[in-house]
Amino acid sequence: MSAGHLSRRFAAAFGEPPYSYLMTRRIERAMALIHRGDLSITEICFAVGFSSLGTFSTRFRELVGVSPREYRAAAAHGAHALPSIVVKAALRPVRNREVP
Repeated sequence: MSAGHLSRRFAAAFGEPPYSYLMTRRIERAMALIHRGDLSITEICFAVGFSSLGTFSTRFRELVGVSPREYRAAAAHGAHALPSIVVKAALRPVRNREVP
């Protein structure tokens, strides 16, 4: 199976290309680590598989809508007061195809 064919099959099955899917999963993991609060943003960046803090911050802002630092500040000011199911739904990253 060629790389192009795999990419098309993956997109048909998951609704987005493999790279976008991977970035979304990495950012979701970063969001969880930010909520945990025991790692710095730089440590989180490397823990989820990015090799550049700038790229991580750019992708995070694209998918979540705020920078990792802003997200951490918002999470510290009340996200813990909400039931976890509400937090998960409200803080789920927006994928490119969902942006108006």
